[in-house]
Formats: sequence, C-alpha cells, structure tokens
Amino acid sequence: MICKNKTFHRVGLYTSSQQSIYQKCTLCDSLLLPILAPVFRYLLFWGMLCSWFYLHAQVSFPNTLSALPIQQNIVLDGKLDDSVWQVAPRIQNFTQRELFVDQPSSERTEVAVAYNNDFLYIAVWCYDSQPDAIIAKELKRDFNYDIDDNFIVIIDTYKDKRNGFMFVTNPNAARSDLQVFNNGGSVNAFWNGVWNVKTTRTAKGWFAEFEIPFYTFKYRNGTAQQEWGINFERNIRHKREQVLWQGWSRNNRIFQVNQAGILTGLNQLTDKRFVEIKPYALGGNQHTPGNNKGVGNIGGDINYLLSPTYRLNLTFNTDFAQVEADQQQINITRFPLFFPELREFFLEGDDFFNMGFGGNRIIPFYTRRIGLTDKREPIPILAGARLLGKEQNSTVGLMSLQTADALGTPTTNYTTGSWRQDVGKQSVVGAMSTNKIANGRWHTTTGINGRFSTARFLRNKNLDIGGAFIQTFNTDSGYQPKAFAYRAFVSYPNDRFSLFASTQRSPAAFNPEVGLQLRSNFAESFIEFAFKPRPKNRLLWIRQFEFIPLTITDTRYDDTKQLQSFEYRVQFFGMETRKGERFTMEYKRVAEGLIANFNLAGDVVVPKGTYWWNQYEAELRTFRGRTLSLTNRIIWGDFYNGQNLRNRAELLWRTGKYYNINLRYEFNDLTLPTGTFRSHLIGSRMEYAINPNAFGSLLTQWNTAQEELNINFRLQWIPKIGTDFFLIVNQIYDTQTQQFDLKRGTILGKLIWRFTL
Repeated sequence: MICKNKTFHRVGLYTSSQQSIYQKCTLCDSLLLPILAPVFRYLLFWGMLCSWFYLHAQVSFPNTLSALPIQQNIVLDGKLDDSVWQVAPRIQNFTQRELFVDQPSSERTEVAVAYNNDFLYIAVWCYDSQPDAIIAKELKRDFNYDIDDNFIVIIDTYKDKRNGFMFVTNPNAARSDLQVFNNGGSVNAFWNGVWNVKTTRTAKGWFAEFEIPFYTFKYRNGTAQQEWGINFERNIRHKREQVLWQGWSRNNRIFQVNQAGILTGLNQLTDKRFVEIKPYALGGNQHTPGNNKGVGNIGGDINYLLSPTYRLNLTFNTDFAQVEADQQQINITRFPLFFPELREFFLEGDDFFNMGFGGNRIIPFYTRRIGLTDKREPIPILAGARLLGKEQNSTVGLMSLQTADALGTPTTNYTTGSWRQDVGKQSVVGAMSTNKIANGRWHTTTGINGRFSTARFLRNKNLDIGGAFIQTFNTDSGYQPKAFAYRAFVSYPNDRFSLFASTQRSPAAFNPEVGLQLRSNFAESFIEFAFKPRPKNRLLWIRQFEFIPLTITDTRYDDTKQLQSFEYRVQFFGMETRKGERFTMEYKRVAEGLIANFNLAGDVVVPKGTYWWNQYEAELRTFRGRTLSLTNRIIWGDFYNGQNLRNRAELLWRTGKYYNINLRYEFNDLTLPTGTFRSHLIGSRMEYAINPNAFGSLLTQWNTAQEELNINFRLQWIPKIGTDFFLIVNQIYDTQTQQFDLKRGTILGKLIWRFTL
C-alpha cells in the first residue's frame, strides 16, 4: 500500500486507515501507527486556522505594577516597617487557580516593588486568617516548595514572554530559585542566583522581603526606561489554594511568562561590567584497603558580565566534590539506565545546550559524558570557557572544556555551540553542534530544531508542534548517510483534555558519542490522550479525575522493521482529592522482540523471540505536605514468559523545619522458566537544616544486586550569600560476606569563596 500524504511521508508517517498497526508504508519504509497522521493533520490544520484567534487570557486590573526608585539600601528583616513600604504602590488583586478557579483569593495578599542602583526589592504581605494552620517545614536552600506555603516571583527581564527568573520562599525564609525557558517548555531547577530573603510571622499571617542584585539578572542593554514582565503566585497549602496575580487559567502555570503582568518604573539601570571570582580549596583523606592518602586541590571560576545580556565563565581545575551520590537503580530491562546530571556547572547552562530533541530515548548531548567514565568515575577537567547570553531575539551558548589524560581516557576537548532564534510570539528555531576531539580524531553531533507554540489555540488553549533532526560524523569512518536521527511531535497540554503524539527514528549508524542512547536502531510512534474532568455538583471532595484511555508506544528495529517493543496502556481510573491524595490504576499490554538472548541476571536468561504479556499497576500517594506521607506503587502480572511482582514504597516524615526523613524500599520478584530473580533496594535520606544558610543530608543506600552499602553525608554552610563551605563524607562497604568491609572512604572539606571586582 502506498503512502498518500507526501507531507507526512518526509517525516515517516503514513495515513491509510486501512492498514493494521503492523503493516508498513512502502515509501516511508517505517512501521507507524495509522492514527498519528490524522491527528497531525487535524491539529496542524486547526493550528493554522485558529492561531490568529485571540481572546484575552485571565487578566486582572491593574496588571501593571510600578517600582519605586529609592536612594538607600533597605534593612532586610522581613518586618516591612521601612518607610519605603508605606509609600510604595501595591497590588492585591489575586485570583484563584485552585481550588475554585476565577474566584478571588480567600486571603489578602499584597506586593510592592522598590529599587536602587544595586538591588531590586520586593515586599510581600501574606495575610492568613488561620495563622496556626500555615504549613512551613522546609528550611534548606532549594527546598521543595510544592509541599509548603510559599510565595513565588517570576521576572521576565527581556519582556519577550518566553524566559524568566523565578524566586521562591516560604514562611521560614527558605530559598529556591530556577530559570524558565521557552514559556515553560523547559526549566532549570539547578540554577542558583545570588539573592536573599527574610520573613516574619505574626498573628496576621506571614511577610517576606526579597533583595535581588541586578547582576543576578540578564536584561536589555542601553534602554533608559525598562519594562519587565512579572507575575506572582501564592500557595496556601492548608486550604490547597493557589492564587496568581495574572494568568490563573488551569491550562497555564506560573512558568508561562506570556501571561505575566508588567513591571514599570525601572529607569536608568546602571550598565555595570561585573567580575565575580570564585576560587575553591579542598582537602581531606581517602582510604582504600591497604592505602591511606591525603587529598588536596585548588581551582575556581571567573564570571565576567560582559554586558547585562552576556556572561563569560572561565573555569580552572573544575571540581565537583560537593555533588551528592547518584540514587541507586536496579535494571531489569535490556536497555541502559539514565542517571541525571547533578553537577552545578553543567546544570546552570542546561537549556542553552539542549538540542530540542525531547523524549527519553535519545539525549544528543549528555553532559555526564564529560569528566566521567562509563563507570561514573571522575576524570579531571583541566580548564574550560563558557559564554551564555541573549541579544534581541537570538540566544547564544558556547562552551569548550579540556579533560585530562586519566583512567585510560586520553586528554579530550569538548566544544559545543548553540543558537536559538525567537520566531513570532512563542515559536523558536535553533541549531547546535557538539564536538569531541581526542588523539587527532574528531566526532561531531550537529542538529537543527524548531517548535511552533501558541497559547491562543481554540480559545486560549496551548498547542506545541515541533521536531529536530540530528546527524553524527566521525573522521575515522567518514560521512554515513544513515548516521542521523529525527523526532517530530505535537502536544495539546491542557487541563481537561490533553494529547501528545510523536514519531522518531534512529538508524543503527547514528551514534552521538557525547550523548546517551537508551535505544538504538529503532523507529517509534507514540500517542497519548488524557481526559481529566473536575466534579461540579457531586463528589466535591475530589479535585480532579484522570482517565487515560489511550497510550500506545510502538517501537520497531529500524533495519528489519521487526517488533522491538510495544506497549498499550490504559489508566482506567485516577483521581486526586482536594486534600491532596492521589490514586491511579492501570492496565498494560506489553510486547518485547528479542533478536538475541537477554541475560537478565546471573543464570536467568530469556531466550530470543517475541513475547506478549499483560501487566497491572496501582499507585497511592498521600499529600506530602503532611507530617507523615506515603507513596506506594505496585506492579504485577506476566513478565516475558514468566511472572513478576514489583513494589516501590516511600515514606516521608516531616518532623519540623529542622529535619525530615525519607525511607525508600524497592522489591522485585521475577520468576521465569530459567530461574528466579529477586532484589531488594533499601534507602534512607535524612535532610536537616539549622537555618536557611546551614543544612545538609545523610543518604544511605543498599541493594542485593550490588551488595554494597553506600553512605553519603553532606553539610553546606553559607557564611554569606555567594560563599559556601562543604563537608562531605562518602563511605562504600562491601556486604557480600555478610560483613561491612570498607571498600572506599573519603572525607573532604571544600571552601568556595566569592568576591567581586
């Protein structure tokens, strides 16, 4: 049968509704779901037809807040009794997003802004008629703000309605911050800006005072009168109430800065050339059986603010000793595991070096390939440079790093460049190239991407359509036409109805050496539709139902078109209560096509062949804002040609603001004709905080697959904002002989101090 739609033929889709899901298009030479093409055509048609249609989103007047210019610095204490706050203009028109959309906030909330040559100040009055019910049990830096009362500020300094800096605090003056990109399309939660906040609590509620240096931001250069986008959100956890100043639609979140209000009055901001120097020194001891040695190192970073829009970062002898240990995982699949990046240096510029590929099968640029071996052992980074910035509508990122000759890996240069151009109101196109040079050999992974986005589709609904194409090249093997990968997607991410569909392909020749492939040699189609109604007249104790009648993933070997994996998932029931509990139940029809024997563990082997089975899953989550909360997920049913039972449970005990304890337990019981595989993983994480500037954690992990006990202790002290001291203790014990034999132990102290020129 011939593919009739030439437009979709170019991205591998076929349109005939007469074909079964296992037939292929003879032109596209790919096996894809026939339902995808009509979905793409429908949404593309309506996207072009209706994208012009605009009804104002939720706008509350006044939607403009004027910042008050002042000469003096404000005493930061959270009391809000300075004369500045008595005369500064305030806004208080907040509207509920939850629980009762479009209703006024049940508690009075007010905000005012002031500034001088160096700082932006924000004052917040969070009145509460039930002050004893306020939930505030987090104190550490980068706290989990989803489970406490909090106040959020997001600032779009370019007023491009795409990107923003977000600052969060709670009644304890805990701080969390992040960067928002592409109107909430991606978020960098690991960005740490230089800023401070103080709070107070009284019988009337709680109050906050923010102090943010202007050098923390990037903003347009040479503009006498600045206008920034700004929005505010308050979460009243004991009521499960969420209120925003602007854009409170349930189809949007605070991340979507295109819904923000306007901050005016910022006149004659000083264009400073700012140099930040952050040297470090560390020392300690490392112990292995029969060997005890001292450890010491020095290095640091230089950050140069070339302009309010461009920042240059130079790094020397880069060190990541303070990074927490990876969370252990037990792999029962035939594909590699993904471990997230935890090193702050790479996380801070994460979005600038994103190829826009999306999905979880291929990560074209995986920063854990730099400075780490495949066994996650550190390779020294000798030096590097990074330039990040935005001018007008163009975003640019450049990074070059040189690693040492160590652990059998030759000295290697990694150089990456990215460019992204804003198009229209929310859309974007971009390109990126990552290059690896070692021993005279050059490898490159280069790609282009684009995304059409609108928040005005079909009466203010969100719609995203995009994709990426990537090619790899090596000097030793030369150009290979099939060393490419592509992905195209359409997303309709809205509150009541949501739809996501994608198609991607990666021939066997594609190999991004500075990337991560969880699968290779595959062509895949995916579609998911969800319906999430909210009760109106009955069952009002339920906040929202969630039904997902259709989730299909069809994956084929690209070269043979044989089945690689298949999954049909139905979440036939899901709900979240107004008090925060969540429960889901689902059924899966799963298939795996093995072209070789799969060694699951030890002598447990699954012979090659095609396997189909049924699987069931249930999950219960209680509200994590409580003193004691539980998450439990259980999976049961068939597994290849056998049976399986899996369970994961987490218990969180939030005793108060000074410490909380998380206990995690995972159990796998797999019974197959060739044997039985059972595993246990036990972990605990205790987080403690003396105050917002002194905190840490104790992470303990053990599992039967590795027979290792890992202990990771961290203490972080911030004597002043921007300067950090870390105490790190890592211990690994071998438990195979039922003894606790120390394999490796490390104790380190590290000081990072900061000064400016």
